[in-house]
Amino acid sequence: MPRTSIALAISLLASTAFAHEPRKGPNGGALVDAGAYHIEVVGKGTTVDVFVSDTIDKPVSTAGFKAMAIIVIDGKTQRVVLAPTADGKTLSGIAPAPVAAIKGAVQLTAPDGTTATGRVN
Repeated sequence: MPRTSIALAISLLASTAFAHEPRKGPNGGALVDAGAYHIEVVGKGTTVDVFVSDTIDKPVSTAGFKAMAIIVIDGKTQRVVLAPTADGKTLSGIAPAPVAAIKGAVQLTAPDGTTATGRVN
């Protein structure tokens, strides 16, 4: 096996080993990795909120962030545009129907233009 293949295999195993499993966040939603951030996705009625934190779970202001939630509602994939709230605590958007449980992904764009995706099952 060539050295590059071995190096690639080791790096893939290492990245998988250090990935965090989804866990319950402080606001009751699923807390998952999204690039350099952790995001917690919470659905209540038709509102979808995303709380952004750093890798040690310290809240990050959402000012300047953009996001899109791509979630399953009533068996159909729906896109929900998320925008920063005035207080900078969450990214929030309105789904076309009530959200019972969040399943899907959030595409996050940070103020510096970097993008990341967090998957919620």
